[in-house]
Amino acid sequence: MSARPRERWRILGLLAPSWLALGLFFALPILIMLGISFARRGAYGTIEPIGDLWRHVASGDWLGNYRRALDPLYLRIAWRSLWMAGVTTAVCLVVSYPVAYYIALVAPRRWKGLLLVGVVIPFWTSFLIRTSAWMLLLRQDGVINTLLQSLGLSSEPLPMLYTEWAVLAGLVYGELPFMILPLYASLEKLDRTLLEAAADLGAGPARRFWRVTVPLTRPGIVAGLVLVFIPSLGQFIVSDLLGGARSMLIGNVVQNQFLGAANNAPFGAALAMLLMGAVLTMLLAYALYARRTGEP
Repeated sequence: MSARPRERWRILGLLAPSWLALGLFFALPILIMLGISFARRGAYGTIEPIGDLWRHVASGDWLGNYRRALDPLYLRIAWRSLWMAGVTTAVCLVVSYPVAYYIALVAPRRWKGLLLVGVVIPFWTSFLIRTSAWMLLLRQDGVINTLLQSLGLSSEPLPMLYTEWAVLAGLVYGELPFMILPLYASLEKLDRTLLEAAADLGAGPARRFWRVTVPLTRPGIVAGLVLVFIPSLGQFIVSDLLGGARSMLIGNVVQNQFLGAANNAPFGAALAMLLMGAVLTMLLAYALYARRTGEP
């Protein structure tokens, strides 16, 4: 055997464990979920065996769960999920850019490490616990209402918990670090001599920011948008704890089909596949953008 085939087999041998793990723990569960999405719900929530497969396919019953997903009720929930994910992403971008800018370009070097640790500290605690803490802040006898009443700013408790605003606050809080970190990485690599050259040419601070800083940090902005929007779209813990039944998102519907009272695994699988298809489409768009711009 020549050297080149031996090298090829050696590379395949090194890659085989990774591909096996991806196949067993990623591809296979997705294929199983896809198969379940074409099935029918049994009498007690189980998956009903399909007797005549050809009749099931020819009659169009195999797409029944996907047709049900187009019901106006679920379309309204999907739209709520989309706009809340979009608002969360926009708020995270507006809040994160000044923070990342300060850490990367303004803060003294000796403080940068400490400030970055402050950004990632929330990851040291369970997301469920951190979201539950927001319930203590927002409920009627919580910290915020108690403080407002003690200061005379409110005569009665404000209804903050179990609202869409509470869900939005929880989403922004949970996803904020995923926007700050890629923005910081882009701003840290920014060539400051370009800003100096723009100043020498007469550009003011605002013009330097919009014409130099923002275009050069566009890859970090796009990466942050992807990292925040996609998790927000499928989020269900925040909306379950802070929004209740009034602010149900598509992730809550999927959870309810598998673990809740609905108990309809085929329909839940169809919703999960549609959600995953939307996420993969966004990731593909980001990959095409990164390839076109030459960014990693």
